Amino acid sequence: MSKLEVLIEKLCPNGVEYKSIDELLKLKKLLIVTPSFKVKKNEYRLKGKIPIVSQEIEKISGYYDDFDKNIPKDKYICFGDHSEHIKFIDFSFVQGADGLKIIKTNDENNNAKFIFYAISNNYNRYNNYERHFKYLCQVKIPVPPIEVQNEIVRILDNFTELEAELEAELETRKKQYNFYLNYLLKFNRKDVKFMSVGELFEIRNGLNKEKSAFGKGKPIINFTDVYNKRWLNAKSFKGLVDVSQDEIERYSAKKGDVFFTRTSETKEDIGMSSTLIEDVSDCVFSGFVLRARPITNLLLPKFCAYYFSTNVVRKTIIRYAAFTTRATTTGPKLSKIMVPILPIEEQEKIVSILDRFDKLCNDITEGLPAEIEARRKQYEYYRDKLLNFKELKVENKE
Repeated sequence: MSKLEVLIEKLCPNGVEYKSIDELLKLKKLLIVTPSFKVKKNEYRLKGKIPIVSQEIEKISGYYDDFDKNIPKDKYICFGDHSEHIKFIDFSFVQGADGLKIIKTNDENNNAKFIFYAISNNYNRYNNYERHFKYLCQVKIPVPPIEVQNEIVRILDNFTELEAELEAELETRKKQYNFYLNYLLKFNRKDVKFMSVGELFEIRNGLNKEKSAFGKGKPIINFTDVYNKRWLNAKSFKGLVDVSQDEIERYSAKKGDVFFTRTSETKEDIGMSSTLIEDVSDCVFSGFVLRARPITNLLLPKFCAYYFSTNVVRKTIIRYAAFTTRATTTGPKLSKIMVPILPIEEQEKIVSILDRFDKLCNDITEGLPAEIEARRKQYEYYRDKLLNFKELKVENKE
């Protein structure tokens, strides 16, 4: 028998209790940490004394020089209220922007890393634009004896160490990819003509429906689809909505359409874009995004996908965005973006180069991404296997 099996047989042979995150918070086994301040995204730095942790996918989003007394060095579970990213942090940090929920243990019989693994194994992503902490609170996790928790953490940590090394190497490749993206799509040549988005596209708002209409019907491009991907095809999104034929015609999504997120917590995240690179039958788009439909044949869809994610375009979108309690953009504001008009052959050449970089960084069928994906699947298999316990039935005592 393995050490873990011996511990389970000795300490919890009849099963373990399962408790929701909400129960653990009410019992004060877990605590919500309130930061004393939050760093705005335009204040993030490449270097500094204290790491910034936000709800973005990266573990560290930047650096700052001020220490937050409410977040000393400890072990924390961080949850992105909008992004749904779950992170384990074991160092002092400051919170970046809004939307991050910070949890810590308040009981020596709970291992914070175990809680992180258990939440990661049991939380099902919703992938829509709303606050998700209420769903996290509903998640039930096993709470075995601390000795069992510690042994499971030791096993799973061994799986994640190699993956972390591979991801560090991949991150270096992605920085190189981003450099060439901006280098190839920055045009200072006098022979390059520019036209505005307003001259090249027709922009309109998306579909708004009652909540009960979602989850069935026709494909819909949602906020998170656009926020997370440079381009979309039929396999890129899974959202469904019940719509009429008239709504399909009014809010259609076609190959070549460029979509922009319409609203965000911060200016820096406003107007994220994604281009539909193939036709999807009866597809529509959400009211949380704007559709820019080409009215010329001057631009390749993939060229648009790359160009609208460059630093120069991002800066233009941010400059014109409005910000009160939230950041917003509109069709007239996006219409001011200037786009280089290159011969189709030159666009194809640029797309070909960037596609090779994208394949190196993102294709899960080969290279580093494939190896990372294989390690991740192995880790998830064992995580699921190790974190599934027979549930102990606890009798209510009157």
